Amino acid sequence: MEIHRFERAWLVASLALIVAFVGTIVYGAVGAGVAMVDDGGGTVDASSPTDSPDFRDPGVYRTGDGEYDVYVVARQFQFSPGSGTPIRVPEGAEVTFHVASGDVTHGFNVVGTNLNTMVIPGQVAQLTVEFGDARTYHVACHEYCGAAHHDMTGTIEVVPQEDFDAEEVSEA
Repeated sequence: MEIHRFERAWLVASLALIVAFVGTIVYGAVGAGVAMVDDGGGTVDASSPTDSPDFRDPGVYRTGDGEYDVYVVARQFQFSPGSGTPIRVPEGAEVTFHVASGDVTHGFNVVGTNLNTMVIPGQVAQLTVEFGDARTYHVACHEYCGAAHHDMTGTIEVVPQEDFDAEEVSEA
């Protein structure tokens, strides 16, 4: 059987694309640390996450030396805190975000970083990150959540430790 040279070229190109696509999936799962949302963060009542003791008063809580937990509730079309009132954390601290949805599926994407998760009603998305330099990060919802989805944004302000210490922070 003879294969025309153009057919051979297309066959080789097709196989190369398949290998490249599989390679990107493997890299995303192993190299970049992309993972599915799991139940490691726990669950809350999907219709009222603020009934949960952890989400009763969303905000920033000190949990240890240089460690903070941030509880965020996502609702159409805001993050609480984050939209209107920025989330303030100290630079160099290990920050664990606990994000719950009170209505529909949302996204929590810190723009310019690899901090990104789906926020599924009833499930708490948990992410841990260490912010290096003091600067402002923007948060965006990346899952279409309704007519004003494009307005669902927030802000994270990473401030120097001494500025952060000057504010009152709750102990967990």
